[in-house]
Amino acid sequence: MGRNFRRFRLLKFRSMRASTSGPLITVSGDRRITRFGRLLRATKLDELPQFWNVLVGEMSLVGPRPEVPEYVAQFQDRYARILSARPGITDLASIRFRYEEQLLSASSDPLREYVERVLPLKLDLADEYLRTASFSKDLSILLQTASLMFRKEK
Repeated sequence: MGRNFRRFRLLKFRSMRASTSGPLITVSGDRRITRFGRLLRATKLDELPQFWNVLVGEMSLVGPRPEVPEYVAQFQDRYARILSARPGITDLASIRFRYEEQLLSASSDPLREYVERVLPLKLDLADEYLRTASFSKDLSILLQTASLMFRKEK
């Protein structure tokens, strides 16, 4: 979902097998992720095509990450403010939850963990970003994101 609840096609390099289905979230060791896909995800290079989304005005470099419609529907009131802004390639939640797949894989119920704990925290971070947005904050988020791109996973 994008700005003002408009759907758009988020571009990414494919990191999962095309013929598989499964939950909307991924955890460490997810069998759907290809070997090359793991590399793309670890370095965040799978996000590179989103620069096209930025060029055509659907996204910005920094802003709340877009979410799939199913989760937006569950938290519609929270998303009303968040989706007043253009979604971004990176945000505070991208930094805080850099190792989200590992975090979720440690849970006995990863989907429940995501919906009940992780996503509300991400929404809090999106609200915080929108309340305090500035050029210097965006620059800080971009620099932190760049520094995380080539760090080894924890």
